[in-house]
Parts: sequence; C-alpha cells; structure tokens
Amino acid sequence: MITVKIDYNHDEQIQSFTMSGHADFAKRGQDIVCAGASAVSFGTVNSILSLTDVKPILDTKGNGGYLYCEIPSDLSDESREKVQLLLEAMRVSLQTIQRDYGKYIKVILNK
Repeated sequence: MITVKIDYNHDEQIQSFTMSGHADFAKRGQDIVCAGASAVSFGTVNSILSLTDVKPILDTKGNGGYLYCEIPSDLSDESREKVQLLLEAMRVSLQTIQRDYGKYIKVILNK
C-alpha cells in the first residue's frame, strides 16, 4: 500500500509530505495506482521548482517507493500562496485516487 502523510503547520498550511510504499495494484509497469500517485506527487514537486522561487528539501532515499518533500518556512507571502495552492491541488488529486482505490493508497492528514 502507498501511504501519503501530509503534515500541516500551526497556520494550517502544508509543511511537508511523505509518500512511501508500493500500491501492488498490478505488476510493475502496469500499476495505475502507483503511476497516478507518482505523477501527482512528482508533478507537484516539479511545478514548485518550475513555477516558484522555492527550493523544497527533497529526499528519495534512492530505492524507489519513497519521496519526502519539505517546504522551507522563510517564504514570501506570494511564494507561500503559490506553493500552498500547488500542494492542496496535490492533496485533492491523491484523495481522489484514494476514493477510487482505497485498498492500495491511504492519505493521512496530520493537522
């Protein structure tokens, strides 16, 4: 199962997220749950890097099935707003995948 933990700060903004595990929905190369979750999460990180001036703290641990992304706390209001919009869009997309494939992916919100 893929587990996505989304951590919020005291201002109820997403501070970090961790995605780990494997969906095991189908064999490698045909797993649409894994592909969807990966596309959404890595697409969000790439969007943050490309569309804002923010450089998140990233870790992939090099063995696949793991992504950690932390947003620096010292952002301008404009950058914070852009990043939060991208991260909340990611949350919605991942929760939509969970709604349809809840046996294979779980999204946990730590508020």
